[in-house]
Amino acid sequence: MMSTNLRFGPELRRLRVEAGLTLTEFAMALNYDKGHLSKVERGERSASPELARRCDAFLGADGELQRLITRPETDSDPDATESPAGPSRWLVGRRAVLSAGTGALIDLSLKLGGQALSSTDDPLLPSFHIQFDHLRKLGQSTAPQVLLPLLETQTRMIAGLAADARSVSRAPALLLASRFAEFTGWMAQEAGDSDAALGWTGEAAELARAGGDPYLGSYALVRRALVTMYGGDAAGTVTLARRAQSSELPPRIRGLAAQREAQGHALVGNEAECLHSLDRARELLASDDARNGAEPVIGTSHVSDPAAMSTGWCLHDLGRPKAATEVLDRECRRLPPHALRTRARYGFRQSLAHAASGEVEHACAIAGDLLGVMPAVPSATVNSDVRRLARELSRFRSSRAVRDLQPALARVLAPAHG
Repeated sequence: MMSTNLRFGPELRRLRVEAGLTLTEFAMALNYDKGHLSKVERGERSASPELARRCDAFLGADGELQRLITRPETDSDPDATESPAGPSRWLVGRRAVLSAGTGALIDLSLKLGGQALSSTDDPLLPSFHIQFDHLRKLGQSTAPQVLLPLLETQTRMIAGLAADARSVSRAPALLLASRFAEFTGWMAQEAGDSDAALGWTGEAAELARAGGDPYLGSYALVRRALVTMYGGDAAGTVTLARRAQSSELPPRIRGLAAQREAQGHALVGNEAECLHSLDRARELLASDDARNGAEPVIGTSHVSDPAAMSTGWCLHDLGRPKAATEVLDRECRRLPPHALRTRARYGFRQSLAHAASGEVEHACAIAGDLLGVMPAVPSATVNSDVRRLARELSRFRSSRAVRDLQPALARVLAPAHG
């Protein structure tokens, strides 16, 4: 760590001096303590990733400062995020399901097209479809640990029904089971179990392939990239997201993958590649094909403009918090009131951007409202931004708003008991 500090500090000072800035001017521009920055430049204190990002963006260093404190963005082994080898504890009886004959199911599904899930040959399917929509809505206001047992049971039940169903009902049942499995994986990730999240996502891809959807496997790469993104693995995130952008895939999956790739680039300050990926995501997600895809919709159904929201998210990681607040303020106002989980996810990023911009009281006001709903929708992924917010606000301990917020922050971040 000392060798990293010794390299980062002198390079930061060199870039600051080249920009014609005194240490006082630099500290004021970044909303950082002058003494702290002085120690960083001398190698006496470590630079946080947040500070490195902000210095990078302000000095136009194109990610160079971040690369001094993080591993470089090189290709990584995308299979490193696969589930552990051996029998899976997420199996849903796929041997029985697949024994029905995948080739025939693919052919059948293509013939049924978009009407597959509304088939009247099995009256249970419409009921399960309605239940899936209700469970997704319930996921916005319920703890993932509460929903997981029900989701796991329903996924296995529908996959089992598919194995015993008549041929005309089998494909739509498998496709619906795959969506249950994919949502189960998301709730597992929200509960903090990345292994289970990857396991259920893999099951979703296999069920979808058996049901004639060759595309959900590619969306599984986007979901895996989310796991690596929250783990701080920028290279793995970019590699996985790029694999989900081949031209034969539906525009929505390619757009969501481009969005995830942008977030991976932002983690290491690669602004040019990040903005290029966001442009691609915006174009793909705005296409008629992406908006008029099959139901239930893949990805979030509560964010009206995913590319715009991701732009705000990425701008903060690129060290441009003021620009991030302008986008996130606008997009967060468009979120539906009932979508508590989504509001928390992007609202804490909004609060973080305001804090990084020096708007401490406003940041605390946003966070204060959100902390009140966190017990109802606990989230391991949202907590990563809550921890970052706590660190950001710790620089402003003299602020009464910060002092008043700290007990609520501590309660949300305290390890669960029981």
